[in-house]
Amino acid sequence: MSKKFVAVGFDLPSGHVEHVPFEAKASLLDWDIILFRPDIYEYLTHDYSNSQFNGKLALSDAKSFQLKEACAHWRREIASATTAGKLVVVFLTEPKEVYVATGEIQTSGTGRNQKRTRIVDLISNYSSIPIAAKWTRSEGAAMSLLPSAREILSSYWKTFGPASRYYATWDKASKGTCLTTKHGGLPVGMLIPEESSGGAILLLPDIDFDDEEFFEDCAGESIVLTSKGKKFESNLLSEILSIAKAITGSATRTAEPPWAGSEQFLLAKEFDLQRQLLVIDTEIEEANRKRSALSDELAKASGLRGLLYETGKPLEAAIIAALHVLGFSATNYQDGASEFDAVFESGEGRLLGEAEGKDNKPVNIDKLRQLSTNIHEDLLRDEVTRPAKGILFGNGYRLVEPSARPQQFTEKCVTSSESMAIGLVQTSDLFLAVHYLTDNSDEVYARECRKTMVEGTGLIKLPSPPDKSLQDSSPVTTNSATR
Repeated sequence: MSKKFVAVGFDLPSGHVEHVPFEAKASLLDWDIILFRPDIYEYLTHDYSNSQFNGKLALSDAKSFQLKEACAHWRREIASATTAGKLVVVFLTEPKEVYVATGEIQTSGTGRNQKRTRIVDLISNYSSIPIAAKWTRSEGAAMSLLPSAREILSSYWKTFGPASRYYATWDKASKGTCLTTKHGGLPVGMLIPEESSGGAILLLPDIDFDDEEFFEDCAGESIVLTSKGKKFESNLLSEILSIAKAITGSATRTAEPPWAGSEQFLLAKEFDLQRQLLVIDTEIEEANRKRSALSDELAKASGLRGLLYETGKPLEAAIIAALHVLGFSATNYQDGASEFDAVFESGEGRLLGEAEGKDNKPVNIDKLRQLSTNIHEDLLRDEVTRPAKGILFGNGYRLVEPSARPQQFTEKCVTSSESMAIGLVQTSDLFLAVHYLTDNSDEVYARECRKTMVEGTGLIKLPSPPDKSLQDSSPVTTNSATR
């Protein structure tokens, strides 16, 4: 095909259409025709920190940020694509509404009676579409193509109308209505052209792209289309291509010659609008600077969660950051002869640490032997006068959700560490401690953690955080806005 197609949020597996997940941050300017399904399933899957509010899912802060960012990304990209003269076809999947955090927290009360209220907004998968029209959840299959849209959509509707189903109706005054409910005339499809470029957004009722008759059973993970599936996809792309040509043909305009844009021909209204745009551009530039700074801070803050799932250098970095939160001075150490994952100390003592992560098994005795050698090498340094206390940080079963993990060190590792006076710390336990301390200034608790690590041997159990631990924190959720 001469035109480049992309499918966002779903897959057409024949190979003629590139696939981009909804979670990606791709630019739509790389393709000519964009097929878009606002499927936010990945954000709604199980997360122990999600909750419920008013009978709907309330996403965790992390999921809220990711979903809001994704919706904002696709709104910008779809708008940019149509401005650049491209056709964006949106298949209106079933609307999914969820509550997302606004980032605002209200507090009431003091001391142990203090309550933190998380302020949330209601958004949906339709928030990824750059249109202002209001929708109402409604489902059906009886629809009519308006006469004004027949020239562009009659062939498509004849082929795919019987297989289409709507899941929402829109305001009767919605711009560009092309399809309505058969009874009542409520909009269920819209064609919104970008007149200056020839691009357009086409909102269509959804189609079942996962019909079992489209696919064959096959070995491995590959997907094979049946003859019916191949015909479906071929017809779909052919009809969409015809729609794109019809829209472009009906919107052709003469390109403005350079002289027409000189000041002598500009209207007073244009000058005023240009001035307003300059003000907005300045505000956007400042907002982007602030956003970039906040993104850098977020990346640093998110690094602590590496205690739950990382290995290698990223795990070492997360441990160093966590030790700083606990009140240690901590750093990696490397010279020509020795390399230590962590050297850390406080008023309670001086320690030397090694880190190890395992995908789906516990940390074994290998790293314990390495740690013992490191302690000896460290003592040989002129500036060191007594052996450091050894700590082996283990992130066993790192790909398993923390509450479902068994003990993260082998029994041989535990018994050996006891005889060697070395401590074993599960990094998921370390995360619970720093999670509490990043939200609460509690030097007493931090000192207890440091003392436990300095004095403990074998499998060390860090002190449980006070009342506001990760397991117990359930901030009240309240609604700050409606759809």
